[in-house]
Amino acid sequence: MNKHHYVAIMAGGIGSRFWPQSRTAYPKQFLDILNTGKSLIRWTYERYTSFIPNENIYIVTSDEYVEIVKEQLPELPVENILAEPSRKNTAPCIAYISYKLLQKDPEASLIVAPSDHMILDAENFRLVTAKALDFVHNIKSLVTLGIKPNHPNTGYGYIQHEALQVADGIYKVKTFTEKPNLELAKTFIASGDFLWNAGIFVWQVKNVMKAFEIHQSEMFELFEAEKEHFNTPEEKEAINRIYPLCTNVSIDFAIMEKANNVYVIPSSFGWSDLGTWNSAYDNLEKDYLGNAVASENVIVIDATKCMVSAPKNKLVVLQGMDDFILVDTDDVLLICKKEKEQAIKEYVAEVKRNKGDQYL
Repeated sequence: MNKHHYVAIMAGGIGSRFWPQSRTAYPKQFLDILNTGKSLIRWTYERYTSFIPNENIYIVTSDEYVEIVKEQLPELPVENILAEPSRKNTAPCIAYISYKLLQKDPEASLIVAPSDHMILDAENFRLVTAKALDFVHNIKSLVTLGIKPNHPNTGYGYIQHEALQVADGIYKVKTFTEKPNLELAKTFIASGDFLWNAGIFVWQVKNVMKAFEIHQSEMFELFEAEKEHFNTPEEKEAINRIYPLCTNVSIDFAIMEKANNVYVIPSSFGWSDLGTWNSAYDNLEKDYLGNAVASENVIVIDATKCMVSAPKNKLVVLQGMDDFILVDTDDVLLICKKEKEQAIKEYVAEVKRNKGDQYL
């Protein structure tokens, strides 16, 4: 293992599209969504322990989730759990960990990854990541991992790359595109030069901070002004001063879409965003009628292609439904057509308007 290799696992989101199982107080990254016996953050952490030193693994999360992280990852040094005082999207989060590492290890190379994705082929993922780490060590670059698409998914962002390789399996990025409509997604797939944006990045921290200095100068100056406090007992107070002044912006929009040294590695390692109940359905075993059941106490009768999640202590009998999402918790029951899953965020907003925060 290389002592200059680090990973930052981002775990501050609230996972509202997995409501009602995912709640503000205990969101999806800490849940066993696929009924595997491990939470999503646990799977992510273990994926990296095979090739990143444990002391070089960091979790960036919200203040309110620090204790949950300690509970679920007891092997992780407590000082490696970075608490954000507010949710400001991924750019401030990445600036925080990058600036902290820059003060500690100027030669640090960093992998940035979400805590709630699934990767089935861990060995291929390790090889792709090793290729990215080698590339950024030798070339002043920002690398993202792109997933070779197998269908026109409208729930993912897309990355278009140049036709010619700059190194073995590595291409310069041409464009980033937000979630397209179905017709545009079909066009992307047909072109052959578009990939799904996995949201996994690799770079040397000195190079990403240079990109912040150029493209996000105000945010860069906020961190620069407090740099002597990083990795000291004053770090928390410094972050509490910085975050209220930071723009709420994603790393894609803040840096990746603007920088001219961005590269992508087309990859296939059994990746899934696990952002919605339909993505959970896609990754679960099905019965002979196409039902995916993430529970041990469900009886299905004459139902087809349903996604079912329920507490272990509650018997659920499902009859006569076709193509539905059914999620039962102790205090909420959601029954929703699978085709309407993108509207779950709207349903959560409706619950908030009518019932307050009690069920969120």
